[in-house]
Amino acid sequence: MQLNLHRLWIFMTVVECGGFSAAAQKLYLSQPSVSHQVRQLEQSLRSTLIDRSGARIRLTPEGEVMLEYAKRVFLLADEAVAAIRQVSGLQTGKLVAGGTTTVGTYLLPPLLAAFRDRHPGIEIGIQVANAQQVERGLVDGEIGVAVLAGQPGAAQLVSEPILEDRLVVITQPGHRLSSKGTAEPHELAGEPFLIREPGSSTRELQEQALETWGLEQRTEIWGPETIKQAVAAGLGISLVSEHCVEQELADGRLCAVEVNPAPKPRPIVLAHRRDRLLGPAEQAFIAMLRNVRSWPGINRLRSIS
Repeated sequence: MQLNLHRLWIFMTVVECGGFSAAAQKLYLSQPSVSHQVRQLEQSLRSTLIDRSGARIRLTPEGEVMLEYAKRVFLLADEAVAAIRQVSGLQTGKLVAGGTTTVGTYLLPPLLAAFRDRHPGIEIGIQVANAQQVERGLVDGEIGVAVLAGQPGAAQLVSEPILEDRLVVITQPGHRLSSKGTAEPHELAGEPFLIREPGSSTRELQEQALETWGLEQRTEIWGPETIKQAVAAGLGISLVSEHCVEQELADGRLCAVEVNPAPKPRPIVLAHRRDRLLGPAEQAFIAMLRNVRSWPGINRLRSIS
């Protein structure tokens, strides 16, 4: 039996889009054509890959197996393209870099801008998500290289530290703690504490700090930008990366408070799949990351050797 890669790609797209209609729109095909191609794939395998009985599609056990092998097939195809591009150097190509929410928002854009200045022929892409989602993107081959806050846990990934990130407690201006500059943990008691969503590496450090400080009251909020706005509005206090509030602290929209014991700095690491053949653009980006000595501003990033 010969596997039809076109039908396999359509099957993967249906799964990724969560349905036949969405996949048809993405592939610029009609829904009957997409359904027919998946049916043909199933008939060639003599197995049902997608359960269509409910309101939403679900993979059968056979479909789960096929999806994992399909990802490996197309990851290998991407590696073949990368190997070919190694011959032509960095004149053309594409770099897709991933970043955890804080790093992807406040560090990756100027890094990628500096990289594009050096290699204007390279198409740049960026994917920002929480730590769990970024790791999954690396493992599945959707992202070639990523910069994360904290060490990744997936065994398929290799990582190395490039920077450190310090977390600080932030308050609204005029808050009873804002003028103190420093505080003991018991002085935070009773304050609504805003924490990140599950899957965030910042969330893990926030929970560790709350346990160390003996604090329990907490409210879950998604993303650093929402947390900053919520703290500025007086909904509570939080613990965030000092880099994501640099501007707000400078112009007085937020205040920082040092709490003893302070959370340990977390590593900022670059990561990629250990068995992935990296393309020239990915290799050049990693080489540039290894020359970053501090969390710099845009102008200093452009002068990295």
